[in-house]
Amino acid sequence: LQLLLAACFSQAAELVCSQNGDLESPQLVKDGDVMLGGLFSFHNNWKEREETYTEKPLPLQCTSLNFREFQLAQAMLFAIEEINNSSDLLPGVSLGYKIYDTCGFNARSVKVALALLNDYENVSAPSKECGRPAQVQAIMGEASSSPSTAIATVIGPFFIPMISHFATCACLSDKSKYPSFLRTIPSDYYQSRALAQLVKHFGWTWVGAVRTNDDYGNSGMATFTETAQHLGICLEYSVSFFRTDPADKIQKIINTIKASTSKVIVAFLSQADMDVIIHEFSSHNLTGYQWVGTEAWIFDFQTAAGDRNHILDGAVGLSIPKAHVSGLQEFILNVEPLFSSNNDLFTEFWETLFSCEFKLSYSVEIKTRCTGQEDLTGVGNTFTDMSLMPIFNNMYKGVYAVARALHNILSCNQTCDGNAQLDPLTILQQIKEIHFKTKEGDEVYFNENGDPAAKYEIINWQRRDDGPVEFAVVGLYDASLPEDRQMDVHIESIVWAQNSLMMPVSVCSEKCPPGKRKVLQKGKPVCCYDCLHCAEGEISNSTDSVTCVRCPLESWSNENRDACIKKEAEFLSYNEIMGSLLTAASLFGTCMTVAVAVIFVTHRNTPLVRANNSELSFLLLFSLKLCFLCSL
Repeated sequence: LQLLLAACFSQAAELVCSQNGDLESPQLVKDGDVMLGGLFSFHNNWKEREETYTEKPLPLQCTSLNFREFQLAQAMLFAIEEINNSSDLLPGVSLGYKIYDTCGFNARSVKVALALLNDYENVSAPSKECGRPAQVQAIMGEASSSPSTAIATVIGPFFIPMISHFATCACLSDKSKYPSFLRTIPSDYYQSRALAQLVKHFGWTWVGAVRTNDDYGNSGMATFTETAQHLGICLEYSVSFFRTDPADKIQKIINTIKASTSKVIVAFLSQADMDVIIHEFSSHNLTGYQWVGTEAWIFDFQTAAGDRNHILDGAVGLSIPKAHVSGLQEFILNVEPLFSSNNDLFTEFWETLFSCEFKLSYSVEIKTRCTGQEDLTGVGNTFTDMSLMPIFNNMYKGVYAVARALHNILSCNQTCDGNAQLDPLTILQQIKEIHFKTKEGDEVYFNENGDPAAKYEIINWQRRDDGPVEFAVVGLYDASLPEDRQMDVHIESIVWAQNSLMMPVSVCSEKCPPGKRKVLQKGKPVCCYDCLHCAEGEISNSTDSVTCVRCPLESWSNENRDACIKKEAEFLSYNEIMGSLLTAASLFGTCMTVAVAVIFVTHRNTPLVRANNSELSFLLLFSLKLCFLCSL
C-alpha cells in the first residue's frame, strides 16, 4: 500500500499537459506582437467516408475550392497590413495572424478554433504549465451560421472575441449562449421580417419556401414564417435540404414545387445550396417562378453566372448596401504572396485559378503547365469578381474593430504601453464599446447583442438582351426608422420573372369583392377560401369581408348586395285589373253602408232600432264607410 501511495504522489508531482490528436497546421501564418485568428472555408465540401471504428480515422479530405473565401482572407490580410503600416493606430505594435481552412465542416471548424487557443510547442515536459493564455486575442470568421454557433459555444467560456462578417442567424444574438460573438452584418431577425414585409408589399399571400437545413436557414425561415402569419401570408410548403443530401431527397423537393400552385418562392439558402437548386430546376425545365432571396445569394455574381437557363431572372431580395474600400481590390488580385506561402492549398488554388498544373497528369482534360509567373490579366472568374465588396468591407471593419479596442486598452498615443496585460474579457468589453468611422466614412459599432444596425438594399435581377445580370437597386429597408417608413420600394423599376413588366399574382383564392363574404375551405390555410353571395337583406361593402351585415328594417339590399337602399312606396293604378276590382269593392261596400244607414235613419223610432242602440249603430256605420273609402 505504501508503494502504491508513493507511486500516486510521484505521478501527481509530475502532472503534465500532453497533446491529444493530430496537430492542425495553419494555412497562413505571420508573427506579430498581437495575434489574430482567421477561419475560412477555402474548400466548401468534403469526401464522405464510412468509418470502421477499428482504426484511426484518416484526415478530412476537402474538395471544391471556394474562391470567395480566398477573397475574404485577402481582405483580412489587407486590413492587418494597413494597420501595421499606420502610425495613428497601434503605433509600434504589429498584428500577426494564423489562418485555417475549415472546409465548411462544423467538426473541423471547432477543432481548428481550439487550435487557435493553444500553442503547438511541446507541452509534455513537466515544467510546462497546463493553463496558458490563448495564442490569439480574437478570431475573425466564420462566414456560415452553423459553424459559427459551434465555435462560439466552445470559445464563449474563455471570452475570446469572435467577429463574423457573414453569419446572420438570429440565434447568435443570444448572449447567454454566445457571450463572445459579434458580427459586422445584421441579424436575420431583421432580414426575415423585412422579407415578409416585402412579400406583403407586393400582395403575395400564397408562397412557397425553400431553406438550407442548418442554423442559418432554419432560424431565418422560422422568423419569416412567424412574421408572415401576422401579415396574413400563407406558406403552401416549406422544405429544407443541404447540398450534401442524397438525390432522392432533393427530387422530393422538386416534386413538391411542381405540384404547388403558388408562383412565388422565398429562398433562405446559402450560395452553395442555391447552386444545387439552380441545377435541379434547369434539369427539370422549371421556369416562371418569382424568386425572393436573401443576402447570401441575391447579389452573388457566381450564382448569376451559373443561372444559364434564366431560372432566377426577375428575382428580388435584400442585400448589404454597396461599399468601397480603396486599395482593397488591387490587394486581393495580388495573388503572388499567397502562392509564395509554399502551402499545398495555395498550389491547388493557383492551379484552379489559372487552369494549369505544375505536374502534368494524364487526364482527359488537357491543361497547360503552371510556371508560377501567371497573372490575372484577362482572367474572368469568381476570384476576379468584386460584387461581394460589401462582405469584404465587413471583414475589413471587423479587423479594425479589434485594432481600435487594442489601441484603447494599450493606451496608445505616440507609442503604446508595452506593459499592459491583454485579457480576453477586457478586449471583448472594449470591442463592444467602440464607435468609429472607417476611412470611407462607414460607422462601426455594436448594440447590446453584438449586432450592427440593420440596413438593406432591395435588389432586382435584370437581364439585358441575354447579357450578364444587372443587380439593380429598386428600394431600401432601414430597420432603425419608424415601421411605416422602414421600406421604400420603387415597383415601377422592377423587372419581374421572365422579364415581365407586370407584377405576378400569387394567391390561393382571389379577393372576395363587396357583396360577398369569405368562407374558409375545410382543411386548408386561412388564405384559401370561397366567396359566397350575401343573403337577401344583407350586404358587405368591403373587400374580403368575413361577414354580411343585415340592412335596417326600412331598407333592403341592392342587387349587388353591397349597399342598403331605402324602401319605396308603390301604389296600384286604377287602370290595372287589381286596382279596378279593389276600387269596385270599396265603392260597393261604401254604398251598402250608406244604404243601411239610410234605413236606420228612416226607422229610427221603431223598437228594433232602439233595441240595437241607434247612436252606437250610426257610429259603427260611419266608421265602416270611412274604412271602405280610405283605400281609394
